[in-house]
Amino acid sequence: MPMRMRRTRGARLPYGTLVTAATAALLATLVPPAGAGPEATAPAAGAIQASASAGPAPTSAFAGPAPAAASAGSPVRESRPVHSYADAVRESVWVDTGLDGDGDGRTDRVAVDIVRPRETAAAGRRIPVIMDASPYYACCGRGNESQKKTYDADGNPVGLPLFHDNFFVPRGYAFAAVDLAGTNRSDGCDDVGGRSDVRSAKAVVDWLNGRARGYTTRTGDIRSRATTWSTGDVGMIGKSWDGTIANGVAATGVEGLKTIVPIGAISSWYDYFHSQGAPLYDANPSWLSDYVNSPGARARCGAVQDRITAATPYSGDRTAAWTERDHVRNAARVKASVFVVHGQQDLNVRAGQFGRWWDALGAHGVERKIWLSQTGHVDPFDFRRAEWVRTLHRWFDHHLLGYDNGIDREPVADIERAPDRWTTDRQWPPRTTAPTTLRPAPGTAAGPGVLGRTPAAPGSTATFTDDPALGELDWAARIDTATPEKAGFVTRPLSRDLRIAGSSRVTVTAVPTTTTAHLSAVLVDLGPDTIRDYGAAGEGISTRADRTCWGASTPGDSACYLETEARTTDVRHTVVSRGWADLGTWADPGRERPLTPGRAYTMTLDLAATDHVVPAGHRLALIVAGTDKDLLDPPSTTPTLTLDLARTSARLPLVGGAGAFALATSGPHPAPPSTTAPSRRAAAPPAAVTGPRLPGTGAAR
Repeated sequence: MPMRMRRTRGARLPYGTLVTAATAALLATLVPPAGAGPEATAPAAGAIQASASAGPAPTSAFAGPAPAAASAGSPVRESRPVHSYADAVRESVWVDTGLDGDGDGRTDRVAVDIVRPRETAAAGRRIPVIMDASPYYACCGRGNESQKKTYDADGNPVGLPLFHDNFFVPRGYAFAAVDLAGTNRSDGCDDVGGRSDVRSAKAVVDWLNGRARGYTTRTGDIRSRATTWSTGDVGMIGKSWDGTIANGVAATGVEGLKTIVPIGAISSWYDYFHSQGAPLYDANPSWLSDYVNSPGARARCGAVQDRITAATPYSGDRTAAWTERDHVRNAARVKASVFVVHGQQDLNVRAGQFGRWWDALGAHGVERKIWLSQTGHVDPFDFRRAEWVRTLHRWFDHHLLGYDNGIDREPVADIERAPDRWTTDRQWPPRTTAPTTLRPAPGTAAGPGVLGRTPAAPGSTATFTDDPALGELDWAARIDTATPEKAGFVTRPLSRDLRIAGSSRVTVTAVPTTTTAHLSAVLVDLGPDTIRDYGAAGEGISTRADRTCWGASTPGDSACYLETEARTTDVRHTVVSRGWADLGTWADPGRERPLTPGRAYTMTLDLAATDHVVPAGHRLALIVAGTDKDLLDPPSTTPTLTLDLARTSARLPLVGGAGAFALATSGPHPAPPSTTAPSRRAAAPPAAVTGPRLPGTGAAR
C-alpha cells in the first residue's frame, strides 16, 4: 500500500519568477518527479479559481529533490517540467468533421481548446498531444469538483478541467479538450455514442496529423494547421462518456492515436441500457443527447433525438443503431495501446463493459494495462492519487515520447484487494486461471442448496417468484433462509482462499409461468469484511477539505485539488459479480420473443468481469432470481420460475482451476473472521442507478 505523503510548508516564489521562460531550469529543480508526491510549485496569489469548489489556497507541497539530470549519452526516462505553464499558448480551433448532423447545410465544426508550451512552438519543435473529448465541459463539469471550461472576454480558453494540462504541458505535451458535436461551442448534435460522437474526436486526431481542416473561428475561413507544432501522436484519456469516446476512436483504427486511457468507460452502448435483452434503465439514450446538448443544439436537434428514440427501442431488441455504438466488434482495428481503469462495484458503467473490451483486445494482440478498484464510478485521481499521476506520467512518456522507462515490462494488472491495499499480476487474468464448472444441487435441509462440482440428480428443481421489491443485497442477507424470491446455493466454508479472476457465465434451464420473465444471477462472498462503501455518496471515497497541487497554476487555472480518502463500511456479505437477462432472448440475443408458460428454456447469462478473493472461512454463493431491485427493470408479468438444477451450472474463472476449488472445499476450515465489531449497513446501490446517471449524481465526475 503506497504511503500518503505528508505535505510540508515550502517557500513561495514570486509570481513573475515562476512564469518566465528564463526560469525553466529552476522549475526543473523545484518540482519533484511525478509519483514522489504533490507538486512543489505553490500557486501564485489568486491562482485558485474563484468557485464554490475552490476553497482556501493550499499549502505548497515538497516531497524531496528532483533526480539528477541524465548524463551525456544516457537514455531519457522521464519528461520534466521545463516549460512555463503561465506563458503557454492557449487557443481555440474549430475542426471540420465532414458531417452535417444538424442538417443546416453546412458541415459541422467541433471546438478544440488547446494549451501547449510556447517554448517548443518558438523553437519549431513538434510535440505530442493528450486529448480529452467530452460532452460535459459546459453542461455538467468534470472531476470530483465538477469543473467546467472557462474563457476570457474574447472567448479564449482560460481554465480547463482536471490536472492534465497543468501537469503535462510544462513537461512538453500539448493538451486538447474537445467539445463533442452539439455540446458547448461545437456545431451539430450529440448522438450518444453514434457516428457524430466518434467523428467529433476522430476528426481532431486527423487534424493533428494534417488530414482534416481546422479553422480559427467557428464560421470563418482562416485555416489553422496543427502540423507546425504537433507530431500527430495522440493519447486520449477520459472517464465515463469521455473514455467511451476514446474507445470508439481507437476502434476506428485511426492513424496517430498511440494510446487510450478509458476510465469507467462504455464499450457497448447497448449493454449500458440493456443486459441480454433486459432493460437496465427505464430510459432511452435520446434524453442524454438533450441533456448534454448546448441550448442552441437543443433547439435544432429534435429530429436527431427522435431518430435515436426510434432506433433504440426499450424492448431490448438489437438494432443497427446499437451495432453502430458497439466498439467491441471493432477491436481488431485498434492500433493504440489501452490502459483500462474500472471500479468493480461501478453500478453506472458496470464492470461487464471493461470485461468484454479487455477480452476482445487481448484476442487481437493489443498492448494492455489495467487497474481494478473496489470503488464505484470513481476516477483514480480520487482513490489512488499519487500513484495514478506517477503511472500516467510514465505511460504517456513511453507511448507518446518513446521513453524506455520500463512500464511496458512491469506487471499488467493492479487490483485493489481491500481499501487502499493493492496487489499486482504479470498478466490478467493470471496465467493459471481456468474456467471451472460449478453445479447447484438441493440442500439436505431447509435453506440454501449446495454449490459444488457434483451435478444435481435428474429431476431436481428449485422455484422462485419474481419480487421487484427485493434485490441482490436482500437475497444475500437471507441466503440461509428459504425465501420465495430466490434460489440460493452455497459452498461449505472454504479451507483456503479462492480467487475468481475474469468473466463468469451462468447457464440456467427454467420453466416460467408467464409469457415474460427476467433473470438475475449473482455471485456472493458470504462472510464479514470491510469494503469501500460504494453505495454511499462518493461511491467509495470521501472528499476532504485540504488540497494538494499536481502541476503549475495560473490565476485562472489551479492545479490544486481537494484530497480524498477511502470511505468504508463493515459488511457481512459482498456481491462479487452480477448478470441479468430477458429469458425471452433465449433463442435470439437480438430479439425478445414471448414465452410459452410451462415450457423449459435454456440460456446463458454473462456475468461482469471481476477479480475477487473469497477468504478461507467464507462461503461462495450463487443466487438465481428475477428482478434485481434498482439494477434491473421488472418484466410486464410476475412470473414464477422453476429451475432444472441438473441443467443449470456456473462457469467461473478460478485461479488454479478445478484443483484450487477442490482444495478450498476440502479439509478443515478456519473459523470465520471475528464479527464482534458491529456490522453497519450493507453497501447499497447508489440511489441514482435507477436511471442513467448525470454528472450531478456521479456519472461524469
